[in-house]
Amino acid sequence: MMKRHILCYGDSNTFGTDPVHGGRHPDSIRWTGVLQERLGEQYRIIEEGCGGRTTVFDDALSPGRNGLTALTTCIASHNPLDLIIVMLGTNDLKKQYSLTEWDLGRAMERIIDAIRNFPYHPYYQQPEILIVSPIRIREGVSKAVYGCFTEEAPVMSGHFCTQYEAVSREKGCHFFDAARVAEASEEDRLHMTAENHRKLAEALEAEVRKILEK
Repeated sequence: MMKRHILCYGDSNTFGTDPVHGGRHPDSIRWTGVLQERLGEQYRIIEEGCGGRTTVFDDALSPGRNGLTALTTCIASHNPLDLIIVMLGTNDLKKQYSLTEWDLGRAMERIIDAIRNFPYHPYYQQPEILIVSPIRIREGVSKAVYGCFTEEAPVMSGHFCTQYEAVSREKGCHFFDAARVAEASEEDRLHMTAENHRKLAEALEAEVRKILEK
């Protein structure tokens, strides 16, 4: 059986920012690492997480965070791919962007289109796409360590699920809502603890097997 290659494309919650001790969770703690362990050697998880990464927006204070711009390079670097898991959007809720609920869905639509329009052929097959709407931001984030988020960000983050699910259905992608199983920490209102990385990985294992072992 050939090894299945899965690109996990996301922001700091894929990078594994540790809200309790600072820095980064170890490989074995991050949801990508736990997912690799649970899926086994027939799968290869490719971790592409970057703190501050948006869907399609340039960050004037942190260059290189535009997820759309970096995406095609990542695909080209890691082909062939069987599945791309995208978990982005949280950083779109920073004050500098002032987005509407409708904007969230349109931004993810552009990410999906970029994946679909990549020139895979004639050597590679187009991968399956799993869109994961991110965990909800906790109340009080604008007064926590990451004060760059709007006061409305916690409420707005609740709209990712509706918007992303609709776009995924329209574009023929798979969808999962991370907020069903995981949540942001009390410490920084934004990032997942080790326990929540594990919960997300366990849920995504089932989704991956459903997609790739059908």
